[in-house]
Amino acid sequence: MKENHPVVGSCLCGKVSFKIDELIRDVVMCHCQQCRKQTGHLVAATRIKDTGIELSGDEHLTWYSASDEAKRGFCKHCGSVLFWKSNGSDTTAVMAGSLESPTGLETKSHIFTEYKGDYYEITDDLPQHKHSD
Repeated sequence: MKENHPVVGSCLCGKVSFKIDELIRDVVMCHCQQCRKQTGHLVAATRIKDTGIELSGDEHLTWYSASDEAKRGFCKHCGSVLFWKSNGSDTTAVMAGSLESPTGLETKSHIFTEYKGDYYEITDDLPQHKHSD
């Protein structure tokens, strides 16, 4: 990660917005089937500590438990996917596309590559993991 600094983000319609004090991980690209089905492609996400976010419009945020292990947060008005949270964790993944630049982030790896769509290739030189990293 480059210089770490506070960042802001929001959903497409702006009803859910947030300020993050510190990003704790660079971007990971997830190719799992759940991420692809929810977004229409793959997910690019960073990570934060739960104590490091100031959320506005949380009444517009809906959580969907896609599995027994995690839930996904999105705006119930515009449908923007914003968060992914593992049950019992004190951190949350934040969709990198919801953040305003400059973020200081770099993409570091691909995960769940065994589930990637057959309509694209991963052509960069970043590490690839069949499961999570």
